[in-house]
Amino acid sequence: MDYAEEQQSEIEALESIYPNEFTLISSEPFVVTITVKSEGFDNDQGLNCLLKFTLPPNYPDEVPEIEIPENDEEAKDEEDVTNLDEEELETLRERLVSEAQDNTGMAMVFTLVSSALEWLNVRWDQKIKEEEEAAERRLREEEEAEQQRFEGTRVTVQTFIAWKTTFDAEMKKKRELEGEKEKDKSGKLTGRELFLTDKTLNESDLQFAEEGDADALTIDESLFEDLDDLDIEDDEDEEDED
Repeated sequence: MDYAEEQQSEIEALESIYPNEFTLISSEPFVVTITVKSEGFDNDQGLNCLLKFTLPPNYPDEVPEIEIPENDEEAKDEEDVTNLDEEELETLRERLVSEAQDNTGMAMVFTLVSSALEWLNVRWDQKIKEEEEAAERRLREEEEAEQQRFEGTRVTVQTFIAWKTTFDAEMKKKRELEGEKEKDKSGKLTGRELFLTDKTLNESDLQFAEEGDADALTIDESLFEDLDDLDIEDDEDEEDED
């Protein structure tokens, strides 16, 4: 096999297939770049990247070196990568390397470019779906938060039982405190009540009379001689009327 001739024929075919995307960087060895874009690519809407192939002397019996540079000054497009991060670019590169190994012995650059285009289209569809799902999720979370603010905390059987238990305990404690206050208040006696209920006061007076000096208890009977002249019945009647 004449590797140089085979490579030259493939390069010419690629240039005719991708007239706007193809760039010949070098002829010894052959180094080419081809820009690939997802379907409907328009500015920031879509995916694109730059594929760089370096053909070794024994290509196609030896796989080409595959790179996906983020910026290549020799490429036609000013922006080589759109909406793809480093992890995604490496995933695509590994996919192309694997396919190159499966196609050893055949002209494969066109096959690899086609595989890259398919991957970009699938990945862009996934990104659109992910963005739509994220937007729906954010909207749903906002609606749920608004509903929560409107309704307040929902009362379940468990939360009501917990509240009722706490409420009953607080009311019981309050009643006990009020009962103790009433008990303390009712236990306070007036001087008259204390005198009538406390027999020790009477007994202490009698004891004092028994133990005291007889002269101290001398009674002037003349003070009571005119008691018959007092209108006691009228006083008693007035007391009864009161």
